[in-house]
Amino acid sequence: MKSLFAVMFIILLLLGCAYAETTPQEDEGFWISEITDDIFSRIHGKSFRDDCTLPREDLRYLHVLHVDLDGETHEGEMIVNYHIAEDVLEILKELYKANYPIEKIRLVDEYDADDEASMEDNNSSAFNFRFISHTTRVSKHGLGLAVDINTLYNPYTKVVDGERIVEPITGEPYLDREAVFPYKIDHEDLCFKLFTAHGFEWGGDWEDRKDYQHFEIPTAQIDEWYPSNR
Repeated sequence: MKSLFAVMFIILLLLGCAYAETTPQEDEGFWISEITDDIFSRIHGKSFRDDCTLPREDLRYLHVLHVDLDGETHEGEMIVNYHIAEDVLEILKELYKANYPIEKIRLVDEYDADDEASMEDNNSSAFNFRFISHTTRVSKHGLGLAVDINTLYNPYTKVVDGERIVEPITGEPYLDREAVFPYKIDHEDLCFKLFTAHGFEWGGDWEDRKDYQHFEIPTAQIDEWYPSNR
């Protein structure tokens, strides 16, 4: 009888270990999964356009936690390329532990994949398939290899034909990077430090334009992963 109990205990222990290895750590609020049919139904025809050339299998869904300026905890969702999924999850987990404020982390599909609408709502997101204008090259967001954080307060800006472009347009008050305001990303910011430590480039360091919300994998690395996208 004792030997039977011992065998049953070992079997239950092995089953428990297997379950722990295959089940996301949902109790921690942070996990990665492949793009299930349920998730795909939410993004198909929006961020995952009908002309999307990136295989669905190359994407990963992240479930995360984040805090806002009031210190309240929220659940967040993000879709990124599998090459950076572990890095981005670790970054967002570290930001959460440090009480770093991120107002929203929602799939851009909740805004019908409209970047302007997402940015105006200060939403942080990553994958949104599109080609670079006038090329057949997929953008880094289209590959899921770029992440935008606290987008309203960290806008994109560039001067074209003497005219300043600001995206989102409502982010114009935050072009003064010497001013003090919430959610601002700069070189002293923890978000900047974590992303760059994981090999990302920051758009705030670009010379010809500034994209203060934007962190991306360097082009040389992407060319190795996706040589056909050159």
